[in-house]
Amino acid sequence: MNTIPTTRSNFSYLFSAPVIVAALGYFVDIYDLLLFGIVRIPSLVSLGLSEEAISVVGASILNWQMTGLLLGGILWGVLGDKKGRLSVLFGSIVTYSLANIACGFVQDPTTYKVLRFIAGVGLAGELGAGITLVSEILPKELRAIGTSLVAGIGLLGAVVAYFTVEFFDWRYAYFIGGGLGIMLLLLRVGVFESGIFEDVKHLKHVQKGNFFALFTNRDRLVRYLRCIGIGLPTWFVIGILSTFSNEFGRALGITEAVRPGLSIMWCYVGLSIGDLSSGFLSHWLESRKKAVLYLMLFTLLVSLVYLYAGIDSAGHLYFISALLGFGIGYWAMFVTIGAEQFGTNLRATAATTIPNMVRGTVVLMTTLYGTFKGSFSVIDSGALVGVICFAIGIYCILTIAETHGRDLDFLEE
Repeated sequence: MNTIPTTRSNFSYLFSAPVIVAALGYFVDIYDLLLFGIVRIPSLVSLGLSEEAISVVGASILNWQMTGLLLGGILWGVLGDKKGRLSVLFGSIVTYSLANIACGFVQDPTTYKVLRFIAGVGLAGELGAGITLVSEILPKELRAIGTSLVAGIGLLGAVVAYFTVEFFDWRYAYFIGGGLGIMLLLLRVGVFESGIFEDVKHLKHVQKGNFFALFTNRDRLVRYLRCIGIGLPTWFVIGILSTFSNEFGRALGITEAVRPGLSIMWCYVGLSIGDLSSGFLSHWLESRKKAVLYLMLFTLLVSLVYLYAGIDSAGHLYFISALLGFGIGYWAMFVTIGAEQFGTNLRATAATTIPNMVRGTVVLMTTLYGTFKGSFSVIDSGALVGVICFAIGIYCILTIAETHGRDLDFLEE
């Protein structure tokens, strides 16, 4: 077994400017990504919408944001391979920071939709570009720990977003998010580009950032789909179990009101701890696959407890939500696997689009959940969606190639 690096030089790698800036960037990214979900009701109430309209318009705005994430993932991924990882880190944060500041001035739902779409486009680039940059800069033996630090610190943005809304008006919450992004932009001035990318960016014969190349070769397509499949259980937990925790609470007979926003916050607390732990677990096991599989199986077990163990209070449900978050703490490892599966000329495209494709599957999950509720109980409907997600996730992690210790200096032909 490897031992965790303890030399000063290794720690200087882990706490270098690219790692710190990528972590803080993802912190602001998560803050802004979840902010609409937290301020959805108060913001739409202040715009004068009825209770019925809030449900319909809120869902529509969220769909616009998710559509922006899907399209932005492709845009920033391609730019990351064509122009460089840093261009995406700068461009994405300018886009979503300005969009979030503008959200603080919104006066009507239509403008709100457009601004959340633009914010979604910007938010799509941060994680994939950051993980790609950190993966290529760090020595391979430190890669798992470094990317876990990025995600573990970054995911705490969800907690800060929740408490910001608790203490400030929703408009100020948007201003704070945008302001944090602009401040972060100043920190990025001293960050250097990936040397691996610099070595290939001038090679004219190498096709860089071709999104469709992921679909024109069977081997690449299978790798790409398996990477997406690995991530499905993570958003089952966030998009179904946490988001609809009020419905599951009522179905379980919990008398006190369960607050989805609080469920999501506790889920992200666990997710941050899990992400920090998963890198060390992967390093200790010398395997990405084993680390992800063990955490995925843990999440499956806790999901069964959530649905069928007879939780009898909101406090217990929030505690289980935190455990679920810890279980899906392989999120950073999953994105790292996506980056490591592909050559330098397609790495940013893959690593940026894969997590956003997973986020996009939430629409399918919620649709299935709603459809199942027509024939099954709320509990069983959630379980059926979970069975599909975990079956795909477990199959994909078992069949994908191991990438622990892989040299990333290679190209996709």
